[in-house]
Amino acid sequence: MSRPTNIQQVLNELDTIIDVSINSNSRMGLFAYIYRRTTAEIASEIILGNFENNQRLEILDVAFANLYLDAYKAYQNNQKLSASWNFAFNQTDEPLTIIQHIILGMNAHINLDLAIATASVMSNEDIKDIENDFNKVNDILFQITNELQDRLSRVSPLLFILDWIGKNKDEQMIDFSMRKAREQSWNSANLLWSLGESHSENSKNSIDQIVLELSERIAAPKSRIIRFFLKFIQKFETKEVNRIISKLKAV
Repeated sequence: MSRPTNIQQVLNELDTIIDVSINSNSRMGLFAYIYRRTTAEIASEIILGNFENNQRLEILDVAFANLYLDAYKAYQNNQKLSASWNFAFNQTDEPLTIIQHIILGMNAHINLDLAIATASVMSNEDIKDIENDFNKVNDILFQITNELQDRLSRVSPLLFILDWIGKNKDEQMIDFSMRKAREQSWNSANLLWSLGESHSENSKNSIDQIVLELSERIAAPKSRIIRFFLKFIQKFETKEVNRIISKLKAV
């Protein structure tokens, strides 16, 4: 099957991954659902003409999505893929919490793929020309993330414990926020763009290794207290992927 060339084709591909994941009860579908939700929101903003350059933003969004879709297909076919995506996919059979599975995907896709896609799309232009639209996407994703965090309590009823620990122990499960990740991704994109596609392979690999290290901390936080509570939280979570996604979707 050919790679998607527009956002609707991306959404169709994501729907397929979600359906396959539901049928096989694979937690790969958790990130795929979150990603589908954000992509649909960006598509709506493009239709409304709310970006400075809507056509270019769609080109970027499709290039960005294809990196995830390529990684997913490579993993399914035992082909080479980035270390950070390989790690994230490998964890789908591990007893992690729902939020850990989702953030592992977000980490690989935002911190690695977004930088690569942005540098590539802007290779023959001034990368600063896309900065305002890049930041507008930040605002959209930030709003959706807050919405989804509220919905996660439906499938992870003890998730509030992590907030309680963070407030009382000055500890965090994950040193990660979407906005911070996208800021770092912008910096990485500028680095890759300045090097040019023919000279950026080593830098891509270096970024991949940094993202992998963060993924490892997401899967296994250093704090023993956090690890204990994550295991406790996971025991009371909804386990069936179709029920998780249905509850996240519910109005």
